[in-house]
Parts: sequence; C-alpha cells; structure tokens
Amino acid sequence: MNNENSVTVAILAGGQGRRFGGQDKGLVTVFEKPLIEHILDQLEQQTSNIVINANRNQQVYQRYGYPVVEDTLSDYQGPLAGFASVMAAIDTDFLITLPCDAPKIPDNLIARMMATQQAESADIVVASDGTRLQPVHALIATRLLPSLMAFLERGERKIDRWYAEHKMAVLDFSDEPEVFHNLNTEDQKQQHEASLRSEPIPKTEISFPLPLLGFAAFSGTGKTTLIKQLLPILRDKGLRVGMIKHAHHALDIDYPGKDSYELRKAGAEQMLVVSRSQVAWVRDLRDGRAEPNLQEALDLLNPDTLDMVLVEGFKQESFNKIELHREGLHKPLLYPEDDNVIAFASESQPSDLQIPWIDLNKPKDMAAFIYQRYLDLK
Repeated sequence: MNNENSVTVAILAGGQGRRFGGQDKGLVTVFEKPLIEHILDQLEQQTSNIVINANRNQQVYQRYGYPVVEDTLSDYQGPLAGFASVMAAIDTDFLITLPCDAPKIPDNLIARMMATQQAESADIVVASDGTRLQPVHALIATRLLPSLMAFLERGERKIDRWYAEHKMAVLDFSDEPEVFHNLNTEDQKQQHEASLRSEPIPKTEISFPLPLLGFAAFSGTGKTTLIKQLLPILRDKGLRVGMIKHAHHALDIDYPGKDSYELRKAGAEQMLVVSRSQVAWVRDLRDGRAEPNLQEALDLLNPDTLDMVLVEGFKQESFNKIELHREGLHKPLLYPEDDNVIAFASESQPSDLQIPWIDLNKPKDMAAFIYQRYLDLK
C-alpha cells in the first residue's frame, strides 16, 4: 500500500484555546513563527496530503496552500468533531491526526502508523509516549465515519469511549516522548522557548487538562474525613474523581516479604504491579531526589479516565483551593493572603467574606459547590 496515496494527515487547530487566553493556538508564535508552521515544516518531509482543521482564521490558514476544513458541528465540540469533519472531506483510506499545539512531530510518523495498522489489522492506531496514550496522535480508518457520526449524534464527546468501540492498536513512541509535549498556556510556551535556549525555566502555574480543586487546611481540621463523605456524593452525580494526597510522613505501601518489595529493594528504579483488581506504582526517592511537587504528581495521572481531580494538601502551590477552617484549632487563615482560595468552609459564616462560604459540616453543600465548579470548567 502506498502511504502517500492512502493517508491524509490533519492538523487539528479548531479549539477555543481557553487556557491560552482564547488565542488560536495554531497561530501562536514560538520563536517568531506560528506553531502551525513548525509542524508543517516537519510534516512536509513525509507527505503532501495535509489538511488543516480550523474554526476561525480560515483565510490565514489557507495561505499555507492546504485544504482548510471547518467543523460541521458548531460551538467547538472537541477533537472528535474535527475528526469527523475531516473524514467527510477526504477520500483516502486513513486519517492521521495531530494537535496544533505540539511543535514537534514523531520521526517517520506515517510509516510507523501504517506499519502498525497493517501488522495488527487495526481500525485505529493510537500513539503512546511509553507512559500514557496520546489520543489525538492517532491513525483512523475513514470507513469508521458512520460510527463516529452516530457516536456524536448521541451526544458523546469522549475520545477513549469511541476508540473502545473499535479494534485499537497502540504504537510505542517512548523513544521520543518529547514529541508529545504540547503548549497549552503562555507559561508552557515560555518554558519551551527557554529550554531550547538553555535558559532557566520560569516558574509556572499548575497545568492540567481537567478541573482541579484543592482542600487547604491545617492538621486536625478534618480534611480526609470530609473528602471521604464527598467522594460517594460526587460519584453518584456521575463524576469520575481522581485524588492526590500529600503525606508529611514517610510513606511505604509495600512491606518486606512481598515480591514487589524485594525487587524494589534489590534495585528496581520503578516498580509496577498489575493484577486483575488493582495497579500499583511505587518509586523510591533515592540519592537525594526531591519530593515530587503537585505538577509532577498530576503528570502521573491519566486524565482520559477522569472528570476532575481533588487534592488534599499542597496548600503552598498555586492552584484553586477551598480553605477549611475550624475556629477551635486557633490556626491562622490563608484567605485573603492566598488569592488561590476560591471558597471558605467553616462552622459559622464570617461577616466580611468576599468569596463563597460553605458550611463545613454539610458535605452535600460542599459537593454541590464542587459539582457546579466542574460544570463551569469542563
């Protein structure tokens, strides 16, 4: 099969760019050149069958000489809407998709995707960075368009759920994981430019693709007890909630006598134990390695299986939090000095509060606030 004639590559530039201040990310300049040009410069070495999916600035994108396809669904319905719109506009057997905000693309992308598809007779091939799937880096058989349209017509928008309906193969790109480093914010763009210049990387805000909310309080306030009450309420509302908890004491969830413990102590840098009911990942912080910060902890999560993440602790980090306060503990307040505190929970309502107040003893009220926050940010 001739890859050049059987595959179209689509650069997806149809998003709202909300975390980039509403900018059209494909046209954000990196080293004085739009992101779309960085991608095209590399992609043109592999193929001329290129399409750009864009929902604004179409005339600008047309200057690059490739077809520009707008979503047939209005109001920015997500990557799957871009997939479907491009699939309907092309006549090749396969579509390869790339996000516009990742300035590097894998070497031999088309050849490797096609080889995996043919070897496994797959409907869909999804890239992996060696740790997690990268669902927008994918090869899709265009004959799946009717299935995708039916999926979208049901109101579904989750990529992983549609992929699960078809035979999917995973292509390992762990030999070049840097190609999946996308630029979602101005801070990440500055980080990228600074790293290429070998400059010190500027301090950045927490970056995560899902709603993120923390609980900030001093020991004894009852954070864990409250969260244990909140989680089943949020689950009943249909939310898949991830949790990160900061522990101030030494932590060892493994113990002597277990095979995983013995292997880890024998020198395994990372230990992954997989069973039919659980997956456990343990890493020893040896040789003076620093404790992971919140961003590094978030990077270990798979956002494709979650709707939002709650964080217990890390109160010094810069991200949105609910402050929990019990007057009897006589602890200082974080609010208003910490402008990341977006709500205040206590046993009685302060008279001069400028942010929402939640009764600390009413977990249903707290869950309602968190659920509304999820709806506002999703």
